[in-house]
Amino acid sequence: MNFPEGLLPPVWYVGAFLPLALVWLWCLRHLPWQRLKDPDIHHVWMGAIVALVLIWSLRAGVRPGLNFHLLGGAAVQLMFGPELAIAVLSVVLAAVTYNSHLSWSAYGLNAMVMVVVPVVYSRFHLWAVERFLPANFFVYLFGGTFFGAALSILVTGVVANLVFFLTGVYSAPYLLDNYLPYFLLLAFSEAFLTNTAVTLMVVYRPRWVSTFDDRRYLLNK
Repeated sequence: MNFPEGLLPPVWYVGAFLPLALVWLWCLRHLPWQRLKDPDIHHVWMGAIVALVLIWSLRAGVRPGLNFHLLGGAAVQLMFGPELAIAVLSVVLAAVTYNSHLSWSAYGLNAMVMVVVPVVYSRFHLWAVERFLPANFFVYLFGGTFFGAALSILVTGVVANLVFFLTGVYSAPYLLDNYLPYFLLLAFSEAFLTNTAVTLMVVYRPRWVSTFDDRRYLLNK
């Protein structure tokens, strides 16, 4: 999912910075600053950055750009909401770009695919779960968390494959045979780890999960 420098046409790298800038401006405008002022939440936010930098650094690949690694987009979105989640993953991507000596020219495109896509999808998925499914504790954990995390990384994989296909870097048959199917395995790992982490936090530290509402899921159940 990592787009290295020179693999795609330059217009894709340059053009991605404009929508990314708009997303960042939206995040800055709606960022829940009061929540970050809470020392407990601030420490968890910083800890999430450190943990995800380590996770993103553990990746495997088959050919240039065709890399695999867990994202954690759904997990941080469930914990902090979309604005803080995008901020977390943007910092993580910057740290990985610096530590791995990757090109900053590809940062915008990588951020749009690996940061914005999973967070936005996860937020939409949770909205759909809350809108159309019963307000049940297990619905939140499995419908919103487990399947939300799995589908968020699958959607990210589909978007990455589309970018490679539309730019003509790799053919559709090659991507369908050698890249896209592996996202099914990655999705299960992402879903399992996200569900486990969120379940533990909901049980022991519910304040760390901003999208979990005790009154909605536990009161009078």
